[in-house]
Amino acid sequence: MTRESIETALREQKDEFEEKKQQDFCSRSEEELVNLNSNLAQVVIGIRRSGKSTLCMNVIKKSKINFAYVNFDDERFSSINSDDLNAILESLYKIYGDFNHLFLDEIQNIDSWYLFVNRLLRSGMHLLITGSNAKLLSGELATHLTGRYMQTELFPFSFTEYCGYKKLDTNHSTTKEKGLLQAAFSEYLKEGGFPELLEETRKQSYINTLVNNILINDIEKRYSIKYKAAFEQLANHLLNNAPSSINYKDLQQTFGLKSDHTAENYVSYCKNAYLVCGLHKYSAKSKIRIRDEKAYAVDVALMNNRQNSFSGENLGWRLETIVFIELLRRYRNQGFDIYYYNETAGECDFVICQGKTVYQLIQVSFDISSPKTFKREINGLLLASEKTGCNNLLLITDHDEMQITKDNKNISVTSAYSWLVEK
Repeated sequence: MTRESIETALREQKDEFEEKKQQDFCSRSEEELVNLNSNLAQVVIGIRRSGKSTLCMNVIKKSKINFAYVNFDDERFSSINSDDLNAILESLYKIYGDFNHLFLDEIQNIDSWYLFVNRLLRSGMHLLITGSNAKLLSGELATHLTGRYMQTELFPFSFTEYCGYKKLDTNHSTTKEKGLLQAAFSEYLKEGGFPELLEETRKQSYINTLVNNILINDIEKRYSIKYKAAFEQLANHLLNNAPSSINYKDLQQTFGLKSDHTAENYVSYCKNAYLVCGLHKYSAKSKIRIRDEKAYAVDVALMNNRQNSFSGENLGWRLETIVFIELLRRYRNQGFDIYYYNETAGECDFVICQGKTVYQLIQVSFDISSPKTFKREINGLLLASEKTGCNNLLLITDHDEMQITKDNKNISVTSAYSWLVEK
């Protein structure tokens, strides 16, 4: 790529950048985690189309800091290599003048990009970086920058952000407000939170294209997947059955893979690209925490808005998925760990820990009107409470609100829409 064509592309990107800064975007709670004055590279990662670039634009707008900008998810930059990065930097100074803040959008598309980032950090540049591949960013930054970065995970819209996008007040102190919020949650339960999807009428086409781009461009090309058809079938199988336990031996046999190690690699690639998120079993034994894992879709839109998917009508699975992703939003960036509890006598959906201390136990059930279901959910909480010593017990359901006492332990039962908009 010639210097002239590089400069032309960057000037056009600057025009787009300035235009976007004039637009109003939905605020994201993760914005407060980004520190533009830090000497550490600020890295925002997550699944494609979750709004990473938009979040960064909001942060930049509010800061009023002079930023230079490069978007590497541009077909004109598809053929550049690490040798071209210095020419890009020279052109940026020519276009923007002197600057010490730089926004690098989807830079992982360039081989050896981390060497360029390292050089910029050594020169004192403040960097804001986005990427769609967790292993690429986390692994290579950890290796080459030895901790000189701060990572923020971004997921599709939370229910609070969904309401903000729809301009719906999340206050629910009156009957009318509760009814409107319940109606919005029923839509969110089926639509999910991908920002662009909210305006799309052909939702299946959008999600099919998104998933295929992730499988082909983010995973198959990057990891040189040999058995592409088997890999794609496995990935869609995970989304069709989420949330469910991962059995690598079963996956190997179902999709005719060479070994369960190959199946484990394929699942890890899906997690790295944020198609699915893993949840490990609570145990004092490390080998159990590592091996016993469940897979959840990163957003409920991926569970049914695809060809040949049948899981979309199970509202219980969808609610459990929404709660899990919300727990990741609230707790993972704050240093908490999330597990599930399971043994023969019963199970509890989520165990929130800080170090060895269990902070909260959460059970999720869409409908608890059946006495059998209600008893099972409560007994699961009580069992986990007995085994972990935690008495902060919560049952999240579709619309019920009550306080109950069982075995001298208080259990809060709350509606999902109410819990999701808590500050």
